[in-house]
Amino acid sequence: MKVTYEGGIYEVAEGTTLRDFLHEVMKGADERLLAARLNGRLLGLEEPVEEGELEPVTWEDEEGKEVYRHTASHVMAHAVMELFPRGKLAIGPATSDGFYYDFDLPRSLTTEDLAQIEERMRDIVKRALPLRRERWRREEALQLFRELGQPYKVELLEDMEEEEVTVHRQGDFVDLCRGPHLPSTGRLRHFKLLSLAGAYWRGDESRPMLQRVYGTAFESQEELDEFLHFREEAERRDHRRLGKELDLFSFHEEAGPGVVFYHPKGAVLRGVIEDFLKDEHRRRGYQLVVTPHLFRGKLWRTSGHMDYYSENMYAFEKDGMEYVVKPMNCPGHVLIYKTRPRSYRDLPLKYFELGTVYRYERSGVLHGLMRVRGFTQDDAHIFCSEEQLRGQVEECLDFAFYSLRTFGFTEFEVYLSTRPEKSVGSEELWEKATEALQASLQEMGIDYTMDPGEGVFYGPKIDVKLKDAIGRSWQGPTVQADFNLPERFDLTYTGPDNRPHRPVMIHRVVLAGIERFYGVLLEHYAGEFPPWLAPVQAVVIPIADRHLPYAEKVRELLEEGGLRVDVDGERDTVNMKIRRSQTMKVPFALVVGDREVEERTVAVRDRSGRDVRGVPVRDFLERVRGMVEERSAKAEWE
Repeated sequence: MKVTYEGGIYEVAEGTTLRDFLHEVMKGADERLLAARLNGRLLGLEEPVEEGELEPVTWEDEEGKEVYRHTASHVMAHAVMELFPRGKLAIGPATSDGFYYDFDLPRSLTTEDLAQIEERMRDIVKRALPLRRERWRREEALQLFRELGQPYKVELLEDMEEEEVTVHRQGDFVDLCRGPHLPSTGRLRHFKLLSLAGAYWRGDESRPMLQRVYGTAFESQEELDEFLHFREEAERRDHRRLGKELDLFSFHEEAGPGVVFYHPKGAVLRGVIEDFLKDEHRRRGYQLVVTPHLFRGKLWRTSGHMDYYSENMYAFEKDGMEYVVKPMNCPGHVLIYKTRPRSYRDLPLKYFELGTVYRYERSGVLHGLMRVRGFTQDDAHIFCSEEQLRGQVEECLDFAFYSLRTFGFTEFEVYLSTRPEKSVGSEELWEKATEALQASLQEMGIDYTMDPGEGVFYGPKIDVKLKDAIGRSWQGPTVQADFNLPERFDLTYTGPDNRPHRPVMIHRVVLAGIERFYGVLLEHYAGEFPPWLAPVQAVVIPIADRHLPYAEKVRELLEEGGLRVDVDGERDTVNMKIRRSQTMKVPFALVVGDREVEERTVAVRDRSGRDVRGVPVRDFLERVRGMVEERSAKAEWE
């Protein structure tokens, strides 16, 4: 056989493995090599080469990381089976930043077990066991895993259509797996087990609940340490923990999963976000509307949602009539548009709604505020002529970036998503809509990435992902161009020629779901909001009971000036009260004692620990009010 590798052409005997090729033909192996691509197929070091072109795969390649981490998942499974011989194996893939394996074990694992499993993994690595890839007839593999008492592997094999499957061995551990893997457990170097979770077999809530063990692996200790530091920082910023600590919101099983209860302070923050949105929409010519939460099912059949989105919709029948709890706001805005004849002079017509919608999400994917079943969107629909489309799209993008930057986000990724496999409308209309979005991005000089097939069923879209303070990307604004719903609802306007024309519909959100944005904002600032966003902007701390009346007067004056202020009148030490304000992440603590009462001042302490004595109350009010009006990100007293 002739094999091309890095520009050279080599004669190779049949059956030669990739490892042998590197050692015998190339006279030495690149230690960085984890696998190779052969004619586009990923090949492990222990697999035979075939005629064609070989490309090296190292840790720098995504496939290299996958091979490395998938091997780590097998080593972990091997360790678990040595510790729990009666355990049942499910699946164990690599992930974008690590790996996991699902197990059915005789008892529940604890975090203490992770250290023991990790220690056994290190022992297996020291044994340097070769990972051998074997091809089996499917029926023979079925017999093997039945004898091993592995029902989940048996089920996977029964669902396969292939007559031949691959099995991997390392020592006395056997697993069903396509591979590829590292050639030996000894090649695995730096890894860490991270956490435990529950996971339904095959994601089906009616199937057994398994125990999932998460871990990660890297080629260097430095990379592992960096990842663990990042993970610790992400845990410190976890919005679910901060929401509880700061008394912002809660979830209640009695009410059902995926619905949020905002506490007084949490409702204040949400109100600040919503007030910003209402003010900015009014400034840009949007008209506020409110639509019902419940529509007849017929409406959703006309829109197409019933055909393309029904698995995410809550539907029921009452008095012989089908109803749907709205998952979207768009049909409601369409109905308002249709209440009277429209002229080209009315366009663009912009309807805005803080519309609460409900979508079914499987309980396994619910995640705090980031993935819920009931949420509010800053939803708007713009009805415009085809000639106005590009200009309106550009206005939407400008509004979105302005809003995100106002809230403190500065880095973004932009994607243009095209027609999905399941969609409505003609190819011509889709091309028009896609070209308009693309032209708007190019006109504004916005770098973007094509995302084929990820549009919504009625039109292409622009998605903006925002990066938080530690570099994570989150879904944010979206702008969708839609020629199809106006067609399905028979929307028209009278043009300058006095004839009916079809409007174009733009669907767009600026911050997207308020719940998710709230969670992202909380993690971005780690709860330390700038004054304009902070639920409590200052807390007044009297040194002794006799200073409490003055503290209340300070609060009243500041509240009259528009600030959000509390008084800590608890009978604790001043240091304890200051610590409490810091724990609650209040931007400013105002300490008042004999001197402050006499001088009618406050002693200002900011979150950085800076103390400034003798600040007149009026001066404090004006300074902080300026920070709020400017929406300044600073919370320091200079």
